[in-house]
Amino acid sequence: MSLGTGLPYIAAVGPRGPWGTALLRSLLAVLVVLLLGSAAAGAYWHYVALPAQQKQQAPGPGGRGGGGPVPVEAMSVKVEPAETAVEAVGTLLSNESVTVRPEVAGRIAAFHFEEGGRVTAGQLLVELDASTEKATLAEAKARLMLAQNNLERARELRRTNVGTQRALDEAEAAYKIAEAAVELAQAQFAKRQIKAPFDAKVGLRRVSVGEFVTAGTELTTLEQIDPIKVDFRVPELFLPAVAVGNPIRISVDAFPDRAFVGRVTAIDPAVDERGRALIVRAAIDNPDEALRPGLFARVQLTLSIKPEALWIAEEAIVPQGREQVVFRLVDQGEGKPKRVERVVVKTGMRRPGEVEIVEGLRAGDLVVTAGVGRVRDGAAAIVQAPGQGPRPGTGGGPPTARGAGTAPAPQG
Repeated sequence: MSLGTGLPYIAAVGPRGPWGTALLRSLLAVLVVLLLGSAAAGAYWHYVALPAQQKQQAPGPGGRGGGGPVPVEAMSVKVEPAETAVEAVGTLLSNESVTVRPEVAGRIAAFHFEEGGRVTAGQLLVELDASTEKATLAEAKARLMLAQNNLERARELRRTNVGTQRALDEAEAAYKIAEAAVELAQAQFAKRQIKAPFDAKVGLRRVSVGEFVTAGTELTTLEQIDPIKVDFRVPELFLPAVAVGNPIRISVDAFPDRAFVGRVTAIDPAVDERGRALIVRAAIDNPDEALRPGLFARVQLTLSIKPEALWIAEEAIVPQGREQVVFRLVDQGEGKPKRVERVVVKTGMRRPGEVEIVEGLRAGDLVVTAGVGRVRDGAAAIVQAPGQGPRPGTGGGPPTARGAGTAPAPQG
């Protein structure tokens, strides 16, 4: 018996007869299958897998991996003002508003305005019947004239030592009394004529000519709406930043495509303890009188303005752990693809579709906005116009288990 190889050994110790022969043939078939499988696997590795791996690991132009430049979309870092603002809701108010009411009872003699029209300060609005007051005023003026004549005679007599000092004093007192009576009659007559206290638009009439009204009856309204005011509330947290002069921007449902601007004019010194809010008032120019008192307004109060802030598209930001990363494209010379550079940035304010960059980038830097899931630090990339190159996660490179738009694994 020989122990050098397995086959003679099996043949020597195996049982004789038909069963031994069948067992030997089965073992030989298994060994042949194993040998053929090993040969096929070795050929696949040598001719297929190894070349593919070497191709992936071969450095491309200007990069550490990949077979060539990766097509991406990019944008330049732009410089625009950045505003720190707080949003609130408020109600529009007239700059000046008054309800026209008579001080005395009387019959309406005439209206001197058109409903919805404009009036100026001092213009006569409503006239009450004043026949009695006119007569009283005329009588007072006549008594004043008589008292003035008597005073002049008493002065002349006193100068010639004919009249007494007492007579002169009585004449002077009578004149002052008559003068006061005229002023009283004029004041009573003036209450029958109601005038506009300021430039305004007139509301609708509440009474008609000839109607008898009592003191305090509402006749009409006056509204001064240019400028117009808006009152709104902001949380007490923003108290240190709110100041007179802060710009505001409002929008109303009546004009959804239009923005109105103004400035803070007053701040209530007390904080509303029920809502822990600060009551703020602002004025808005309203030359075309589009805004009207009572409208609901959405207010954006600007607390501070940074005139030169850096902005990029929000899709350029890639979160990696606790860091915010962008991929900057660095020029390597004419005719060469750009090199990808991983940059950790610090973000600031946000607005629809854009993010402020506080640290990490400079104005004019070119950053990747589409294709961030397929680029790596140090790789080569070419910039294509939007829509021309493959989108993230679709072709143009080996598939990744992370999916489109997710943060790539850190390099180096």
